[in-house]
Amino acid sequence: MANDIHLTTEVRSGRTCVSTGSKWEPIVGYSRAVRSGAHIAVTGTVGMNADGTYSPDVGEQCRRSLDIIMASLHALSSDVRHVIRTRIYTTRLEEWQKIAAVHGQIFGETRPATTLVGVARLIDDEALIEIEADAIVPD
Repeated sequence: MANDIHLTTEVRSGRTCVSTGSKWEPIVGYSRAVRSGAHIAVTGTVGMNADGTYSPDVGEQCRRSLDIIMASLHALSSDVRHVIRTRIYTTRLEEWQKIAAVHGQIFGETRPATTLVGVARLIDDEALIEIEADAIVPD
């Protein structure tokens, strides 16, 4: 997991929320991840580097996105074993095998339900991928 991911947590409306400091979080009004009871929802996460740049490689962006997701889960006392669903959106559907390889490295044992969808565009023109995740933490 990348150590350049800086997270903050706070309780809002009885839920624990994680922020990565993304420029979009306060504008749109969302948290990177929210835990309510045993359920964790991780919002769509692009593969932006800590310095605000993107790799031109969709596989590297996928890895970065998943690193941010895993760090968010960890901040909420969860991990890859608890992920039950991922949703992947990409502007490079023709490179789905790169995305699948990275996803498979992370989730090969867990095997959550997943969806991979080609889209015309994401929030940032340099973003090639955006991933969501849901997890349930057992009691």
